[in-house]
Amino acid sequence: MLGLRKLAILATGIWALVVPAAMAQTTLRLVAHSDLKVLDPIWTTAYITRNHGYMIYDVLFARDANGEIKPQMAEKAEVSADKLTWTITLRNGLEWHDGTPVTAEDCIASIKRWAVRDSLGQQMMSFVSEMKTLDAKSFRIVLKEPFGLVLDALGKPSSNVPFMMPKRVADTDPGKQIDDYTGSGPFILKKDEWKPGEKVVYVKNPKYKPRSEPPSMLAGGKIAKVDRVEWLAISDPSTAVNALLKGEIDLVESTVPDLLPVLKADKNVALFTFNKPGSQIIMRMNHLHPPFDNLKARQAVQYAIAQEDFLRAQVGDPELYQVCNAPLGCGSRFEKKYGDLLVKPDIEKAKALLKESGYDGKPIVMLHQTDLQSSNQLPPVGKQALERVGFKVDLQAMDWQSVVSRRARKEAPDKGGWQIFYTTTVAVDADNPASNSFTNAACDKAWFGWPCDTEMEKLRAAYARETDPEKQKVLALGVADRVISQASYITLGQYRANAAYRKDRLDGWLEAPAAVFWNISKK
Repeated sequence: MLGLRKLAILATGIWALVVPAAMAQTTLRLVAHSDLKVLDPIWTTAYITRNHGYMIYDVLFARDANGEIKPQMAEKAEVSADKLTWTITLRNGLEWHDGTPVTAEDCIASIKRWAVRDSLGQQMMSFVSEMKTLDAKSFRIVLKEPFGLVLDALGKPSSNVPFMMPKRVADTDPGKQIDDYTGSGPFILKKDEWKPGEKVVYVKNPKYKPRSEPPSMLAGGKIAKVDRVEWLAISDPSTAVNALLKGEIDLVESTVPDLLPVLKADKNVALFTFNKPGSQIIMRMNHLHPPFDNLKARQAVQYAIAQEDFLRAQVGDPELYQVCNAPLGCGSRFEKKYGDLLVKPDIEKAKALLKESGYDGKPIVMLHQTDLQSSNQLPPVGKQALERVGFKVDLQAMDWQSVVSRRARKEAPDKGGWQIFYTTTVAVDADNPASNSFTNAACDKAWFGWPCDTEMEKLRAAYARETDPEKQKVLALGVADRVISQASYITLGQYRANAAYRKDRLDGWLEAPAAVFWNISKK
């Protein structure tokens, strides 16, 4: 047996080896734009859940900084001469976090579940005759007729993102949330450390094999350069900024305009616009229940709105926002404006339309997310605008994750449902009629609000089928016209958001429509 002195020396030597390894661990601590409560990125389009999805899952294809769709988990995609058969082959070395290999069967199951919930996925599947595995690493998508957006669908950059999951997880009913968070992405969720309202923890996936290409937006090599990422739930913007200035955290994903001068004054802090095309603000009405099952009531809202009132309240700085009534976005390939609608309100016309709608004077339930910095100032402005033309509004305050759960309910407003809520969508989601969730008018299959418009669906299907760019544009503008004529949803303008980070510590943040945390290194 070793003597006590020798044991002590041996223990000291082991400790000398262990401590430096532990000290070498790097942790990225940040305040995300919202608390994370829903972990299923297929079940919800909430951007906080989308960002979580990019941490732990991967995708078959991804969009790069040039707007091109590139293979990600896929090694290659081949299409037949008649454009009816797509063959997708997975690259080598793909593993789930539990060590099992990623298979073609997993991918088919994942695509099927995603397509039930996603607007563009629904469009694609209406063209699909069958999907079948060829072997463990390759599968085939056979179409009934050519569909020009296969790669656009499978490489969709924002909500809903077609994240790949193990078949056992992807077989979960699309109407129910998953409870197994096994992915194949660059980080692993530490579910045992997840505390809603406090923090979410991810650790580096040591077995992840990134692509060899340099990272470019959401494509290329996803290299986790920190060992641990902590998302902290700090709902008060001033508290979050103070923590950043004191060096207690490394990054704040979303800042408020009032605090920008404070951030700019600190030499150790830099501002970063990770989503340069910006975002569109949306007021969403529930088409299932009165009064917004009536077109004239929805049109009354259109004529009651002045976008700048909302933008001034929410964004503040005119350099960061623009009034824009183009449903598919300003600055986009399908920009089309509609005069003074949503720019200069016509109060008398709004009142007349509301009267014609037969509105009975019952208060409408408007959801107010108090903790989401991208939209928390919108509901009070909306309440004032609608009450000015004769609506009565019941403004119900709650956190964003409660809104996310509430908006999925189809019950009547007095039974736990709703009539209006507010959200934002990144510009890359807005300009494609097939992938834009708000243009979906497929009744029960539509996004929350559930509009039912067969003419809109014909236009969207024709757009998805068309391959000629000029004919696509005509169809897309037809979609925009239909949004306006049917008051399908209300656009409230566009804006760019700033994040803030410690430039004395961090490097490598990528520009992308979602906040992604691979490639960030910490000094």
